[in-house]
Amino acid sequence: MKDAIVLYPAPGIGHLVSMVELGKLILSRYDCEFSIIVLLTTGPFDSPATTSYIDRISQTTSSISFHRFPYLPFTASPTLGRLANMFEFLSLNASNVLQSLQQLSEASSIRALILDSFCTSAFPLARGLGIPAYFFTSFSAAALAAILYLPTIHKQTTKSFKDLPTTVFHIPGLPPLRATHMMEPLLDREDRTYHQTLQLSLDLQKCDGILTNTFDGLEPIALEAIKNGKCFTDGPSPSVYCIGPLIADAGEDVPTHKHDCLSWLDQQPSRSVVFLCFGSRGSFSREQVKEIANGLERSGERFLWAVKSPPADEKRKEIRDEIVVSDDFDLDDIMPEGFLDRTKDRGMVVKSWVPQVAVLRHQSVGGFVTHCGWNSVLEAVSAGVPMVVWPLHAEQHLNKAVLQRDGDRFVSGAELERRLKGLMDSEEGRDLRERIKKTREMAVEAWREEGSSTTALAKLADIWKHDQGCKLAD
Repeated sequence: MKDAIVLYPAPGIGHLVSMVELGKLILSRYDCEFSIIVLLTTGPFDSPATTSYIDRISQTTSSISFHRFPYLPFTASPTLGRLANMFEFLSLNASNVLQSLQQLSEASSIRALILDSFCTSAFPLARGLGIPAYFFTSFSAAALAAILYLPTIHKQTTKSFKDLPTTVFHIPGLPPLRATHMMEPLLDREDRTYHQTLQLSLDLQKCDGILTNTFDGLEPIALEAIKNGKCFTDGPSPSVYCIGPLIADAGEDVPTHKHDCLSWLDQQPSRSVVFLCFGSRGSFSREQVKEIANGLERSGERFLWAVKSPPADEKRKEIRDEIVVSDDFDLDDIMPEGFLDRTKDRGMVVKSWVPQVAVLRHQSVGGFVTHCGWNSVLEAVSAGVPMVVWPLHAEQHLNKAVLQRDGDRFVSGAELERRLKGLMDSEEGRDLRERIKKTREMAVEAWREEGSSTTALAKLADIWKHDQGCKLAD
């Protein structure tokens, strides 16, 4: 009976890729000791990208297997946000989780169940079966500190954070944080996601350990506060294992043919191109798109810009409730008149999607304007590319605090021009490139033989190998 580590990601390709990368990491060092089993929900959150990704992993990594749940019909509530609907969908899958764990335990000794931070509904099931349960947080240690400290803040006020414009929170390990800059799902106390995140905080304090996608050298102050128990409300705190940076292989997000943008980058001088990309949900109003275009044109810099179609309702905020990736729009229709022609010799605009990891690793890319999603931050750090950050939603204001760069919701063309010139052509930009180079070296060092992330993973593997695991009685 082989020892197994069971992974349970939330629906969506981003969550799945992060979990699979974790599984591949475990196998790269402990292939002989463990097999990896990934539990998969089946329902309306599925996409063709998820299916093709699973097929690729199944063909290339035999030690990772996928255990699909039966299809669960689910109609998203129009009165709930995207995250609240996802929590609800996962809660409805609790019986599938229980049945799957019982079934898998008949053939394998489950050494650990590693849960996505959205999968809190599975945590009591694991405890009931006697399976060691861990949480894998794919966000920054800064965001983790804020979530862990949430029960304390919850007791200090009865108001929604969005209604506290002058209030500043003092969270251990973080610089002072405006209440309105807390994670987007926490801003409204009446939102169901707020209370689901509050439950996550309590579960994190009771789990067997927290795996987080960061490394000691990147967030030392936040990590020290967490590891010393300063962010926990009461009782003993679980061990925290920094096992980052976890980055998807560059080939994982590239189609079978080479993307046109990579061929274009091949023709550009070294470190000369600014890359602009704002994540899967970063959609700007037409007015903001035009301001970005004006700033790019006036800066004179070479650029590669991934653009998403503006929201149908221009009065909506820039971030969509649903993840929609479509190239069914006309670039000329949303850009300033003549912009594409005037900049065609030094710029490329791509609709919706680019292979971000491959782009950041390209020798022509010298700067990155990013929404500050944590995966994007880690990808840029690992590639040694300096950033101008423009936080838009979720935990990105917290991630900005890690990098100590400024940004805001609406940015004028003149402001973007100034930032780009500062990044690419100034003494400040050169200093930033030196700092990011040193941070990249720390990221590499974390995975050397005696590095901090290597050591953390070894501690986990040792616990899993010597734990009794879960083998249910007949």
